[in-house]
Amino acid sequence: MRTQPIGDVILDINNLSLRFGGVKALTDISFDVREHEIRAIIGPNGAGKSSMLNCINGVYTPSEGSITFRGKTFSHMNSRQVAEMGVARTFQNLALFKGMSVIDNIMTGRNLKIKSNLLMQALHVGPAAREEARHREFVEHIIDFLEIQAYRKTPVGQLPYGLQKRVDLGRALAMEPQVLLLDEPMAGMNVEEKQDMCRFILDVNDEYGATIVLIEHDMGVVMDISDRVVVLDYGKKIGDGEPLAVRNNPDVIRAYLGNAH
Repeated sequence: MRTQPIGDVILDINNLSLRFGGVKALTDISFDVREHEIRAIIGPNGAGKSSMLNCINGVYTPSEGSITFRGKTFSHMNSRQVAEMGVARTFQNLALFKGMSVIDNIMTGRNLKIKSNLLMQALHVGPAAREEARHREFVEHIIDFLEIQAYRKTPVGQLPYGLQKRVDLGRALAMEPQVLLLDEPMAGMNVEEKQDMCRFILDVNDEYGATIVLIEHDMGVVMDISDRVVVLDYGKKIGDGEPLAVRNNPDVIRAYLGNAH
């Protein structure tokens, strides 16, 4: 049972459109995300789900529309601004440093929190050394939380895919996000790995208090852990609401069965 009640709207997507030349990736999409909820974005391949996350975290500039985060409205933010405001993201295709250890990969998520300049960090003396020790202690808590203590010094490239996904999640958690964007966190996993990841996502939502926006193709997972679901198809919104209502929506059923295609 969750201990963090769902609050007011923290993220509001308003009439968002995205075009690449003559191709419309997203068309006039609006939905909101409430604090502490798990908000799923689903849809067939090519529906525009990852493009939506790319707009939210500043990778793409929307052609039209705006994004409101904690009451401040933006037509565009760059990725650093988004991160500084408390939005972190994992990626569908892992972007980890394969030759670096688990702990060093997760430490990269602390970069925005480090106040020492590069020279002080390189010399590793005085305040810089004490600051790094504090950040490493924080990262060790994440490693314990994700149950990857045995691999903390292992190069990430030597880990099974499911554990690499956990490291990717850990790096995002190291940013202490208010909103966590998860782009297909269970893609390529077996049943046991999916069960573990579901548990971690629910615990991140509850224990860390993070609001989660989740792209996922496994409908069973979406129905089990999501509070609300928005459905995209060909860059347009075709459904929005609680999981049961969305699952019974005729437009959603047609899109997934392929009849609308």
